[in-house]
Amino acid sequence: MTMTFTLAPEAEEPAREAGRLLFAGPVDFVKGVTTMAALPPDDRPEVCFAGRSNVGKSSLINALTGRKNLARSSNTPGRTQEINYFALGEARFLVDLPGYGFAEAPVAVVRQWQALLKSYLAGRASLRRAFVLIDTRHGVKSVDEEIMALLDRSAVTFQVVMTKADKVNQATREANIAQTMAALQKHPAAYPEIVVTSSEKGEGIETLRAIIATLE
Repeated sequence: MTMTFTLAPEAEEPAREAGRLLFAGPVDFVKGVTTMAALPPDDRPEVCFAGRSNVGKSSLINALTGRKNLARSSNTPGRTQEINYFALGEARFLVDLPGYGFAEAPVAVVRQWQALLKSYLAGRASLRRAFVLIDTRHGVKSVDEEIMALLDRSAVTFQVVMTKADKVNQATREANIAQTMAALQKHPAAYPEIVVTSSEKGEGIETLRAIIATLE
């Protein structure tokens, strides 16, 4: 059966308020980990953010939390080498995964990240959803296909978040959203709603907060 993909609607008021309250509360960096043994206890629901290098992941996390420097962004692709945990009060963990794809790092280090990523996705019982970030300027690339296939195999529901929507004109935006929806057809773990965001302009941020706050 063919899945129909749509743009996520604006959240209704109760969900918007839940998202506002969640992200208005304390947000703290917990730890960066490089091994499964070092992960925090899985005592609350968590969501993770995955994206190829320079997709705007740090900027999105900072926009969601309203903190300018919570997630450190870097112009050097692949700088984030750890799984970084942030606590949203005591209600949720927000997890920043290492950038995948091209990285200015030794091959052995990249292999180590990929192995950690696979272990995390397959073995984290409290993980409720992965958000896969796709650059609106480019649409889905082959490295994005790799992470989505890994999520399929791990049976982890993932939702695509389009980033940098303010950086393209309307025609390019619509074309790359359509390309992304077409690419998602072959991924059984894909959630059927796409969130379009701009960290600079604030587009989609409220909707994404509401989604995270209302995941059971």
